[in-house]
Amino acid sequence: MAARIAHCHCGQLQIVTTAEPYAVVMCHCRGCQQRTGAPFGVGAYFELSDCNISGQSNAYVRTGASGSNFENRFCPDCGTTVYWLTPFHPEAVGIAAGAFEGDDLPAPSRSVWESERHHWVDVPTEDRWIEGRNGPRVGD
Repeated sequence: MAARIAHCHCGQLQIVTTAEPYAVVMCHCRGCQQRTGAPFGVGAYFELSDCNISGQSNAYVRTGASGSNFENRFCPDCGTTVYWLTPFHPEAVGIAAGAFEGDDLPAPSRSVWESERHHWVDVPTEDRWIEGRNGPRVGD
């Protein structure tokens, strides 16, 4: 597989991986809404060992909706959050879907924290999830 590259707006902070994500998740929690400035966030999850992170980053640590610490890593120059880490999954890294170049990232396979979802956001129901590409919707 060709390399997937994710980076901040100015390009200073970058992650390169040749691995496939083990999950792509749409999250409706208030923390993701505030982090993105959008009604939900989408993250692709990889094994940290499959990623090469370069550039400078600053950290903002918050308590996630699950109660675990959630460390957002963002570019000190342009402010873009590119990735996050959590002690709940210390071997993994979540990468903001919008930070990837191109459009070959798989569609989300899960939708979580739907109790905080904006009522006007349409999330595919199980009959609209793509067979073999998306798993069941969770969080209802």
